Formats: sequence, structure tokens, C-alpha cells
Amino acid sequence: MGKKGGKKHLKRKPAPKFWPIHRKEAVWTVKPKPGPHPLSRCIPLTLVIRAILKFAKTRKEAKTIISQGKIKVNEKVQREELFPTGLMDVISIPDPEKTYRVLPSEKGLILHPIGTDEADFKLCRIENKTVVRSGHVQLNLHDGRSMLIRVDDPKKPEEDVYQTLDTLKLSIPEQEFMAHMKLTVGAPAIIIGGKNVGKCGKITAIEEKPSLKRRDLLVTIEDKNGNRFQTTLNFIFVLGETEPSISLPEVD
Repeated sequence: MGKKGGKKHLKRKPAPKFWPIHRKEAVWTVKPKPGPHPLSRCIPLTLVIRAILKFAKTRKEAKTIISQGKIKVNEKVQREELFPTGLMDVISIPDPEKTYRVLPSEKGLILHPIGTDEADFKLCRIENKTVVRSGHVQLNLHDGRSMLIRVDDPKKPEEDVYQTLDTLKLSIPEQEFMAHMKLTVGAPAIIIGGKNVGKCGKITAIEEKPSLKRRDLLVTIEDKNGNRFQTTLNFIFVLGETEPSISLPEVD
């Protein structure tokens, strides 16, 4: 009888390119457990502690720190060393008092230091929505969360105002709704994939082409220096209504 399930190990060479590991130093690396983010868009918590934050020199030391409950992910104590941290996750280390948000950059995912005023909320993109049997609207978010929006009639536009690729601002760890940010012209956004990953600015134009799926439509972003970048809607993450609701890394 053949083995069932996926492999529990991962070689360094096929690991995501943005992981801060030496490809030829050893054969194996840690493999994140299944969770809210896919392998291609996450960093195992062990690598965050050992390779990025330099709080440990070995995996054993990193595992000890994590197992002692000294690391919080989205304001919840996380004791699993292979937990996959990904886009917009908030990582907190009480001692020392450091808080980071996982953001996209030209090199992949990075940890951006944030203040305490940003540590109590998270941004989540709507990946899909369905009308459940009770008639309410269920929103499926990019990190595996689901939210049930209670409406009287989901067919009325004034009640069902949510669209896929819009962004929700949620409190953590309570997961309470704080704000809804629509994907429209004029909204600030960041590119999370493609050759322009990490670029941020305001949406200046969205292509209208009925023959294409909405996710494949071209969108133009203009940064604060007047540079313009094009990508598809599938790689756009809205950050606010008129101004970003989170701090972003300084770029030249």
C-alpha cells in the first residue's frame, strides 16, 4: 500500500527564492505545515526567528523560543515552529517589544517594523464570495478566514457592497469588522505578485474588457514620484480608501 499524504520534508533548492537560506550549504530546509498561506507565499516561523530576526543561531534555539510562547502571530501566541506566516500577518515579540507586518517587496516577503497603533488590526483581501443557504453572504479571505455578512436580500446592491479583490480591515485577535476598502480608481494599493511586486501607489486606471475575467484586467498604479506600473487585478492589494491605512517601507 502506497504512502498517503504529502511529504514532510523540503530540499533547499526548490524552496521559495525569497527565503533567506543558503542553497548549497545543506540539502534540507524546514517545510511549513499546512495553514493560512500556501508554500509559495509564506515563511516558516522558524526561519523568521533564526534567519530574519537573528534571535537564534540554530533551529533548536528557535524552536525553544517559539515553544515557550514568546512569539505572537496576529496577537495570538503561536507555539508551532513550522507555522506559515504570510502576507499582512502581524508578528509580535513581547521581549523585546518589537512588532512587524509581513509585506511584499522586490525580493519577496519582508518584515516591516510597525508601531503599537498598527498592531491591533490586519488587512485581508476578499478572494471569493458566495451566498449561503440562509441567504447571507460569505466572504472568503486571502489568509483562509471566512466572514459571514448578514443581509436581508443579497441581490440588492445597497446591501451586498462587497466584491472580490476588495479589502477588509479586521481587528486582531477578535476578527471584528473595522472598515471596507473598495478596489476603485484613486485607491492606494500595493502589488503582491509579478515583476513589479512590492511597488505601491494609487490606482489611476482599470481596463474595461468584458471578454476577460475580472482578475485578468490590466490596472495602472502611479507612485509618489510619478512612475507608473501595470499589472493585473489579481496582483493588486488595496490598502485604504484615499490613503494607506498601514505604514509602508521607504523606497527610493
